[in-house]
Amino acid sequence: MSWLSRATGLEGIEPGTAARLESLPIMRLPKGKVLFCPGEAARGFTILLSGRVEVFLIGPTGREILLYGIEPGQSCVQSTLGLLGGEDYTGEAITVTDCEAVLIPREAFLSIMDTSPVFRRFVFGAFARRLQAVMSLLERVAFQKVESRLAADLLDNAKDGTVHATHQEIATRIGTAREVVSRRLDALSKAGLVRVDRGVVTLEDPETLAGLAAQGRAA
Repeated sequence: MSWLSRATGLEGIEPGTAARLESLPIMRLPKGKVLFCPGEAARGFTILLSGRVEVFLIGPTGREILLYGIEPGQSCVQSTLGLLGGEDYTGEAITVTDCEAVLIPREAFLSIMDTSPVFRRFVFGAFARRLQAVMSLLERVAFQKVESRLAADLLDNAKDGTVHATHQEIATRIGTAREVVSRRLDALSKAGLVRVDRGVVTLEDPETLAGLAAQGRAA
């Protein structure tokens, strides 16, 4: 079976383009593999068939912020910018699960963009959705209070009322420092909203946390 049948968003692609793409091999990537680093040039366009990749921005002090995650049907905005605009990567991409993916080399990508309306719509549609998500992240980091971002993150990542993550992992997701997350979690714990154990946060009062997540912007 062709891997194209598993590629969300490429349904109905032209037969000639499909033949070119089907000749490309599936890469099997282990969890924890670094796919690109800051300063590298984009080698090609990756179509993710299974798993999840996360892209981070890393500051001069080593502090990280999660820029976005990539799942099947989604794209990497940094790769698209690199291929179409010649920009080097500014972030780092890491597989957070075992993944299957197909890499379309740069020259093949540019050629298919010129000749395939279906592929072109897929690339630009995925790019637009990803850029919108990045803009939403920047808005939250710039204007939303840390307490609201933390409450929203806990609610979004809770399974059966618990979040399994370190304070550093939470800080990376919401765009702040680990020490800030530790202080805010301690305050939420004293208020009876959560219980904090090593590597685990238990949500004791999800309703109040939801209200906190929905609160207004920072002044």
